[in-house]
Amino acid sequence: MSSLFTVLSFGLPYLRRYWVRLAASVLLGVFFAAANASFIWAIRTVIGRFSTEAESRAAIAETAAKPKIPNFALAERFQVGSERVRDWLDPWLPRMGQSKLTRQQIIGGLLFIPFLVAVRAVADYFGNYLIGWVSERVIRDLRLDIMSKLGTLSLDFFNRSTTGDLLTRINGDTSSLMRALRIGGGDLVQSPMTLLFILGYLLMLDWRLTLLAFLVLPTTLLPLFILGKKARRATVANLSANIKQTSQLVELIGSIRVVKAFGLELAQLSRFRITSAQMVHSGMKGVQAKELLNPIIEIIGVFGLGALMLYIFMTGRTGQDLAAFLAGAALLSLPLKKLATVHILFEQAGVAVVRLKELIAERPSVQEPAQPARLPAFSREITFENVTFAFGEKVVLRDFSLKVPRGFRLGLAGESGSGKTTILNLLYRFYDPKQGRVLMDGLNLREVSMRDLRQQLALVSQEIVIFDQSVAENIACGRDDATRAEVEAAARGAFAHDFIMQLPNGYETRVGERGMNLSGGQRQRIAIARAFVRDAPILVLDEATAALDSKAEAEVQTAIDALAEHRTVICVAHRLSTLASMNHIIVLAEGRVVEQGGYDELLNTRGLFSAMANRQGIFGSNSGV
Repeated sequence: MSSLFTVLSFGLPYLRRYWVRLAASVLLGVFFAAANASFIWAIRTVIGRFSTEAESRAAIAETAAKPKIPNFALAERFQVGSERVRDWLDPWLPRMGQSKLTRQQIIGGLLFIPFLVAVRAVADYFGNYLIGWVSERVIRDLRLDIMSKLGTLSLDFFNRSTTGDLLTRINGDTSSLMRALRIGGGDLVQSPMTLLFILGYLLMLDWRLTLLAFLVLPTTLLPLFILGKKARRATVANLSANIKQTSQLVELIGSIRVVKAFGLELAQLSRFRITSAQMVHSGMKGVQAKELLNPIIEIIGVFGLGALMLYIFMTGRTGQDLAAFLAGAALLSLPLKKLATVHILFEQAGVAVVRLKELIAERPSVQEPAQPARLPAFSREITFENVTFAFGEKVVLRDFSLKVPRGFRLGLAGESGSGKTTILNLLYRFYDPKQGRVLMDGLNLREVSMRDLRQQLALVSQEIVIFDQSVAENIACGRDDATRAEVEAAARGAFAHDFIMQLPNGYETRVGERGMNLSGGQRQRIAIARAFVRDAPILVLDEATAALDSKAEAEVQTAIDALAEHRTVICVAHRLSTLASMNHIIVLAEGRVVEQGGYDELLNTRGLFSAMANRQGIFGSNSGV
């Protein structure tokens, strides 16, 4: 029950958006339940037609004389209503002892039960269709909200999350919720209402006999709760194994070249096999819990049915009563089974909802200001004032200060882990400093909107991000409203137009996942074209040529030089030769500035920069080589 409340309370804000169709589905579920219960009355009516009219009237009088529930006036009204319907149906149904059937009785005899079945089937179809329509859109809205949420979270969240876990939350957990809503949603209305209508009819027919039959009902609840908890535990274990396996699969696909180069196929397969075995084990525990329910309920139900039959025979009830109660028992078994299945579905979905609520409850560590100040076009300088930053206990920048005037070209150098990329992350406000401030034209970056800030920046990174879209769409990612002419102009500026025109469909060529249909140099030039079309005043280069060969590097460097004209440039470089055109270079070690100056000056200083350059085969005029 707690899982049902958890799932429904979580889904309520989404369900409200489609309340008209949801309400229609509920009404159709009630109609379906009433149609189900009408079969007991229909079977009792048909059985009664196998007796003569005199015998039938005697049976009706006997039923009317049976004790009713005390002070239950509705039973009296029901009895009157049933007699009126029976009188209306009398000329439409054949009766035992009649010498000849009329045309009206032939039609009625053929269509009486099929009509009720058709009414039930129509209500069932449209009710399930509507709940399916609602659940599909609820899950769509939920997935969109999750994607939107992920877009607001800071980089530290993604650093501590695994790809497998995020994929499982977006796809697996939402799918589990969708199964509960689509399959269990309809049954959650139809089955309880069916039980209520059938119980109500049988109570009005004979309340003592009905209560006797329902003594077995509580005995079905104990295995329901026990197996529900077992299914929940199995779902948690299965989710854990599924996350692990998804992460392994992402790793394998993303590093397939390395796997093949080092002959790691069997080792990766072994890891995958172990995780798959864990999934099978936990999955079968869930199957056991789900599949045990129906046999247990059936066995308990058969004992109750046997007791009911003995009671009917011992008390000398009529054949109509026997048929009605046997039909009621048969019709009750299906909703009971469905409710058991719904319980398992919502137990499984409850685990998924807890995980989704955790994700939605995440808050970005870097917050948008409540009332952001307007950030005009960059015009003066970027300033780092006594900035200290740490990842956990590890300090990356220590009391770092820097000014970058507009139009200046700044190079950042240093060993890995010295804090170079952290400076760029703070400028983009992917993180906030632990101490100190980062300012643009005197405005603290904490006080302006991230969108305004990032529109001032264009990034070309070592990590080339190309989407599985057309070339034109990839370039236009730099600015939403870029026209086709601007896209092509940007491609020309990045020296990419010629190779793009040689592609099968030119600018409309899809480049494949991660741009795998292009070479490294071509992907990087499309990334540079994206920065061109953005036309931002500040260009950020994060080891933009580090992953390229010498020929591709020369081509890309030419494009970067063109892009850097008339812009403020901040360049992080591992290949120190790319810093030759910088106005000023600062050298970092353990989060502090240890050297700074011009390119030639630093080469001749015989310090850290010179040592790094010498290892790359770059020597200054005073190196003695």
